[in-house]
Amino acid sequence: MRSYLDFEKPVAELEAKLEELKALGQRDGAVSISEEVGRLEAKAAQALAEIYAALTPWQKTQVARHPQRPHFVDYCAGLIEEFTPLAGDRSFGEDEAILGGFGRFRGRPVCVIGQEKGATTEARLRHNFGMARPEGYRKAVRLMETADRFGLPVLAFVDTAGAFPGIEAEERGQAEAIARSTEACLALGVPNVAIVIGEGGSGGAIAIATANTVLMLEHAIYSVISPEGAASILWRDQGRAHDAATAMKITAQDLLRLGIIDAIVPEATGGAHRDRPAALDAAGEAIARALAEFDGLGRDEIRDRRAQKFLDIGRKL
Repeated sequence: MRSYLDFEKPVAELEAKLEELKALGQRDGAVSISEEVGRLEAKAAQALAEIYAALTPWQKTQVARHPQRPHFVDYCAGLIEEFTPLAGDRSFGEDEAILGGFGRFRGRPVCVIGQEKGATTEARLRHNFGMARPEGYRKAVRLMETADRFGLPVLAFVDTAGAFPGIEAEERGQAEAIARSTEACLALGVPNVAIVIGEGGSGGAIAIATANTVLMLEHAIYSVISPEGAASILWRDQGRAHDAATAMKITAQDLLRLGIIDAIVPEATGGAHRDRPAALDAAGEAIARALAEFDGLGRDEIRDRRAQKFLDIGRKL
């Protein structure tokens, strides 16, 4: 069953009427209503296109968090062949908010790391809503160092509201683990590509997104803090999250203009959740193009380009 966001109410009403008409048309002896169905389909498609052509940053935030949006496990299953997951940080334990392993992307051996929120209540609890603890970032470091040793590109799929802020995470060195993971990204002598598929929140995202090429889906968001968190700090009112979202420049379009990301991956009208195969195909094409840019480059040049990219961000903004 399709889930609708608040601002999609006009489309929801039209599509509900459309389903009723289709059900009526399937009854034995029902009159032909194909013309009316076609008219409603066109009207619903037009309404959806008009809404998504003028989304506000807060509305994009809602789309990025849509419960039916494809998650890392979907991209991994659709884009990575022969995937072999690895678990544990070899220090404390396993953290299922960050998943990773090795496989083949279009025949090419790669290391894959991704943040998984979970699609059901049980899965969300198991994956801690995509908010990693220190052991998750130390697992990511372990994977990246292994990939570097064997000369394998690293693909990172970013989708988290932020690192887990619990007391136990702080006790186990959350800030240090994030810093080490960011350092591991910068030290890689192989190309790494990060793609923000939903939310890219704070250090929880940058820990695996410090990449040669940073991509974002059209309706994804990427920010130093959530709009709700920023509103709480600035105005002591989470109800002003929509104001914070606009002020922070968190959309893919804003971040491309500012030079924070390198390219935007298009989504179907209505968001990636309305056409999952198209979302996976678009992401695969963007990743393939990004990796091709580094073919034939040496380890030092790949590392220097990455470092220069982030130095330029600090100098230009």
